Amino acid sequence: MTSLSEKLPFVHLVHDIVTFRFLGDAEIIDLFTISDIFEAEEDEVLIEEGEISPYLFGIIEGTVSVSVKENEGKQVYVTSLGPGDVFGEAGVFSKVRRTARVTALGKTIVIRLHRNGLVHFLRVHPEAGNKILLAIIFSLLRKLRQANQELAYERKEDLGQEDIDSMLQGLLDDKAP
Repeated sequence: MTSLSEKLPFVHLVHDIVTFRFLGDAEIIDLFTISDIFEAEEDEVLIEEGEISPYLFGIIEGTVSVSVKENEGKQVYVTSLGPGDVFGEAGVFSKVRRTARVTALGKTIVIRLHRNGLVHFLRVHPEAGNKILLAIIFSLLRKLRQANQELAYERKEDLGQEDIDSMLQGLLDDKAP
């Protein structure tokens, strides 16, 4: 959707996106002037792992799948995101390669904000911009906490040093005749 009038029906739905929840209607309308709203079809890739992309995405309607490529090249499911969720936050801060593939799981409507658009919005609306930045930081911290919990769970399944010491001691105690 390119025109502002086409985007206006989405004002209240954009309020449901965590990053834009604390903005007023006028600020969201200004955000619409520097962002795109578009519909992705089922299986459409919104972000490809390894690419460099300066966009932040917010899901208005629909669901996306997040996956990463294994060493053998097979895509491994990580999570699903739905209305109100954001992805691609790192792309608005630095030119880093994307760490995952994001694919629409059906008709999905997203708002896409370019890094330069965000910088412009921050200059014009510093108070609202601070709210957006704090929401992005919160989102990234939440994702980091989830990743840490998953790593801790995986580590719990690994052998500990005590297990290895016990096995070695058992081998050393069993002397062959």
